This record gives sequence, C-alpha cells and structure tokens, in this order.
Amino acid sequence: MTDDIKLGNFQFCPLCSAKLVVRPESLRERLTCPNCGYIYYHNPVPAAGGVILRDGRVCLVRRSIEPRKGDWTLPAGFVEYDESAEQCAVREVAEETGLSIEIAGVHGVYAGFDDPRQRVVLVLYRARETETRIPIAGDDADDVGFFAADQLPPNIAFRAHRQALRELFAHERVTL
Repeated sequence: MTDDIKLGNFQFCPLCSAKLVVRPESLRERLTCPNCGYIYYHNPVPAAGGVILRDGRVCLVRRSIEPRKGDWTLPAGFVEYDESAEQCAVREVAEETGLSIEIAGVHGVYAGFDDPRQRVVLVLYRARETETRIPIAGDDADDVGFFAADQLPPNIAFRAHRQALRELFAHERVTL
C-alpha cells in the first residue's frame, strides 16, 4: 500500500481479522476484506463551530494544544458520535469560550486538508450569544477575544478558518 492518506494504514479486517487487500470499488481503490467483504471507507471527520460577532468583532480562541499550539481559530471541534453538528458547535463554543449561543444559520462548510491528524469537513454556524458574558478561555484554548477585521491575529491556524474569516469580512478586504 503506497498511499496511506487515501487508503488508511489498516492491515486487518475489524470484523474477521483477515488481511485486507486493495480492490477497486465505486471508482476508487479501497481496502477490502477478501474473506467477509468488509470495505474500509477512509472518510473525513466532521467538525463544527461558531462564528460569533459582537460589535462587528469576531470571537477567536488561541489553541493551547497541538496541532498549531499558540495559533488562533474560530471556536470549533470534532462532532461527537451522539450529537448533531449544531449541538457540537454550541458545546465547543461553551467549552472554549464560556459563552452560551444559539445557532442563527450556516456560515459555510469547508474542507480541512491541513490538519495533520486527519481530513476534516468543518461546518461553521453563525451564532448569537444568548446573554452577553465576559469570555473565558477553557478546554483546549488558553486565550479568547473578539477581533475586528483589521486586528485579526496573523497566525490563524487552519486554512478553513482563514477562508471563513475572509468570507465574513469580505467587505473589509481582509487578507489572511
């Protein structure tokens, strides 16, 4: 197997333990079990977050963990098995900022190709604070703040977040 990113780096079937082989399936090569027929689909992981504006300024958090420790992102994280993307966005915002939000609509959906852990599909929601609070960094964030378009930190961690911020502040000609 030469392309671990495309096919994953699994060797054995999780159902019957037979050695997986590469076979064509649905116009792609996929790891397949010759014994029981299991097919491994190497899919991206869903993530969600909130785009929160206060007085024309956007809420960002500074990462306290790798990857991209010390860089800034919109508050976001991976969707848990038992929650919707909307629930994930509300939870992640609360964990990382201490803010309570409600979802106001979809800001955008982004392909995350530059997270070294895995490929990501990021759903960002426009969010409204349910009450105005002083944000407090928590979970995997060590700082939180609201930034105007012309005051965004230069070190935004991921391309998807930079794209979302460019779209958010398009009328202000933000370059990230």
